[in-house]
Amino acid sequence: MDDREPRVVVVTGAGAGAGRAIARRFGRERWRVALLSRDPERLRAAADEIERSGGEALALPTDVADADAVFAARDRVVAAWGTIDAWINCAMATVVGPIDEIAPADFARVVDVTLMGVVHGTQAALAVMRPRDRGAIVQVGSALAYRAIPLQSAYCSCKFAIRGFTDSLRAELLHAGSKITVSMLQMPGMNTIQFDWAKNLFAHKYQPVGDVFDPDVAAEAAWRAVRDGPRELWVGGSAIEAIVGQLLYPPLLDRVVGKSGFDEQISDVAEPPGRPGNLYRPVRADVGARGRFSARAKPTAVTIDASHARIATGAALALVLAAMLRGAYLAGRR
Repeated sequence: MDDREPRVVVVTGAGAGAGRAIARRFGRERWRVALLSRDPERLRAAADEIERSGGEALALPTDVADADAVFAARDRVVAAWGTIDAWINCAMATVVGPIDEIAPADFARVVDVTLMGVVHGTQAALAVMRPRDRGAIVQVGSALAYRAIPLQSAYCSCKFAIRGFTDSLRAELLHAGSKITVSMLQMPGMNTIQFDWAKNLFAHKYQPVGDVFDPDVAAEAAWRAVRDGPRELWVGGSAIEAIVGQLLYPPLLDRVVGKSGFDEQISDVAEPPGRPGNLYRPVRADVGARGRFSARAKPTAVTIDASHARIATGAALALVLAAMLRGAYLAGRR
């Protein structure tokens, strides 16, 4: 591809929420943006936003759980624009409830969309990027990829698995000396429509735990990941605290989330009877990027490179250990 031509990004889950915000962010940078999601009307609205701002968009209705559909969408992008420079896996689905009350089919569907959608998207991207030995793959993860919480067993399982999948892929690319970058974003709670579209086994609405952030925070993190190619970015103070706490002392967090995880996630707002969900089919509504938590959503977030965070955490632990050993040594000399 001529370096003077616009670069090309594919964004899954681009019809709403963080995926839509990410797509808009790349459109503002004059990238060509391919939008993958299930609902054609919502995708067309997302494409219109990009085109009104002067960008180019290609709306490709796709269920990421269907590998053949994802590969076909990839082929349409390459046919239209010649290449793919970045692929961002953001599509997700979830079911909220106790493990023993989740239907096996519902659990499997969450895995098909949230985990296998990432696998399919990554494989699709690699087929284009490896012959050219360039490109960026970004997985939109979660602090729940490190610290699981109750009522989210299906979703947490997927995010943990995506982290393992991404680490395995990264090792393979390093073995091959590849210049393709693979990044994972560990996100906090976001102000998106998922809290009204997820399958909820409770009579009251569920809500994010802790701080809530605007979807544009995810968009900035995705832009940074494609631009800089970090291994992982930890986004938002609440996500950073959860990850570091899990790395330092998981038994304590087990007790904390076991005690408070139910009440903090389930609100006092009743679920409307028969309200639509998006687990098996899209909800027909153009909702944009944001959900119902705009009043409490933070517009910016601290974002750190996980490699730097681990070095700092390791240094802190080493200092604590050194102090403990010195104290034991001095006590032994008394």
